[in-house]
Amino acid sequence: MKKAPLKKAVAKAPAAGIVYTIAALDLAGHLFRVSLTVKQPAAIGQILSLPAWIPGSYMIREFSRNIVSIRAECGGKPVALAKLDKHSWQAAPCDGALVVEYDVYAWDLSVRAAHLDQQHGFFNGTSVFLSVLGQESAPHEVNIVQPQDAACKHWRVATTLPELKAKRYGFGSYQAANYDELIDHPVEMGDFALATFKAHGVPHDIVVTGKVPNLDLDRLCRDLKAICETQIAFFEPKSKKAPMDRYVFMTMAVGDGYGGLEHRASTALICARADLPTTASTGTEIGDGYLKFLGLCSHEYFHTWNVKRIKPAAFAPYQLQAESYTPLLWLFEGFTSYYDDLMLVRAGLIDEAAYFKLLGKTVNSVLRGSGRTKQSVADSSFDAWGKYYRQDENAPNAIVSYYTKGSLIALALDLTIRSKTGGAQSLDDVMQALWQRYGRDFYQGTARGVTPAEVEALFDEISGTRMKPFFERYIRGTDDVPLARLLAPFGVKYSDARKAEKPSLDVNLGRDGNDAKLAQVHQGGAAHQAGLSAGDVLVALDGLRVTGNPANLDALLSRHAVGAEVAIHAFRRDELLSFTAVLQGDRVPGVSMAILPVGKKSSGLPRPTAPVL
Repeated sequence: MKKAPLKKAVAKAPAAGIVYTIAALDLAGHLFRVSLTVKQPAAIGQILSLPAWIPGSYMIREFSRNIVSIRAECGGKPVALAKLDKHSWQAAPCDGALVVEYDVYAWDLSVRAAHLDQQHGFFNGTSVFLSVLGQESAPHEVNIVQPQDAACKHWRVATTLPELKAKRYGFGSYQAANYDELIDHPVEMGDFALATFKAHGVPHDIVVTGKVPNLDLDRLCRDLKAICETQIAFFEPKSKKAPMDRYVFMTMAVGDGYGGLEHRASTALICARADLPTTASTGTEIGDGYLKFLGLCSHEYFHTWNVKRIKPAAFAPYQLQAESYTPLLWLFEGFTSYYDDLMLVRAGLIDEAAYFKLLGKTVNSVLRGSGRTKQSVADSSFDAWGKYYRQDENAPNAIVSYYTKGSLIALALDLTIRSKTGGAQSLDDVMQALWQRYGRDFYQGTARGVTPAEVEALFDEISGTRMKPFFERYIRGTDDVPLARLLAPFGVKYSDARKAEKPSLDVNLGRDGNDAKLAQVHQGGAAHQAGLSAGDVLVALDGLRVTGNPANLDALLSRHAVGAEVAIHAFRRDELLSFTAVLQGDRVPGVSMAILPVGKKSSGLPRPTAPVL
């Protein structure tokens, strides 16, 4: 592939100190070409570096591995680049503006990196923009070039980067106050569906890329508006002032997918197209798929405050070349997971029964794994880099999720504070205090994160009591939060209807074609005691074939009683093995919650103005 001379693109030095130009070089080859101009490079040789991870996703991802070629020049002459490590280069000293051009492979269809083909282009700055060491605080400029391919003639640009010489949704130049801001505004390019609504006066865009027949944008606007206005008023009940001037929900609709990543004024989402609302539906009920999508939107939007502005001290500022450890993800992700569904209730989108159904699923998912008895949520937070984001088949037996158990801890703290203060204070007051002290002015020159000691002290202050025993048992310890006891005074019945009489192997099944492959074997269960392992492919149970349909295994097990011995044949790799399992009662939790009938104690669950949800 012939490369055009760099000097043609930079015949005149730009006014800004640091300027990027990004263009789709090869749609079918999934390549972006980026040109970086550094007007005043360091005299000893400018060092350039690409982040190793993206904030919000705590795993070293080695984004620099996608740079397939890189070169530099100054005044039209080549400049040598010496590689310092896996994500950094140092240019030889030069007299004048340094221009670096590099190609980035973009074929990661996720919210974390970059993706380019004939249908759309998407990128996070962490995947495509080299940082200029020593000049990260300087203003940055980005020129986004429209692809010349005929397939892209209707493409537009969706981003919350401030426009410089570009029109809204248009190609052209954008600006950022510094590198941190530059990489906190992802960009979507394509022929996307677009709708706009205002939440307490602030424009919010919904961008949907991908084929979604009969997409109901009006309903999306109506429902997301309710969520956004509820959250804005939650953090700023008096002024109802949002922390951003504009917000964008960037959504990639695919056949099967789910995920989101928060940014200071936008979120990147991926979802199954079937989860989005359709104009073909005449009902007003929220189906499970659409409810899941609204919960995802609510979660990422809550992060606008909780983690994008209220931050752990370890993230202020981010150190993007190596892991940044904090024991507080149970607060930043767990509390966000607690409030995401709660905000759906407060926004009037679901009722209490639907909320408690969602809460029951969370409780069951936490109780399902024995890893919760071995790892605290504080340790889970700290170990996110090596354990939570690198889960294997043994994860349920070894770790606990700071998302799910963190959300139960939030509920337990909320109930505890309400009980100790007679309903005068709640977890809402803690979140609002965190916002006022650490988040509201974060980007106004007073950036400082909160420490674990300050978090605990704040809970002492709001509750009017010493909360250390709670932190020791449930946050730094591994005890299950006593939800049944905490919920009872608020008129909520907590019950566990697990079917102990149902015979079980206590495994999670996967599929390998039409075969039943053990995805996970729970510690202490019948399969574990028999010697079966994750990855084994079940062939037969007592001489009858086991297929990949979970109902098939359930039917075979149902012909036996708890305590019965059954013969199991399974392939481990290419070897056929025989096992004898003693069936146990089903250990899958069956927790459910419900409000007691009117006339008994009413729910005291979180709502700032009334003793109901």
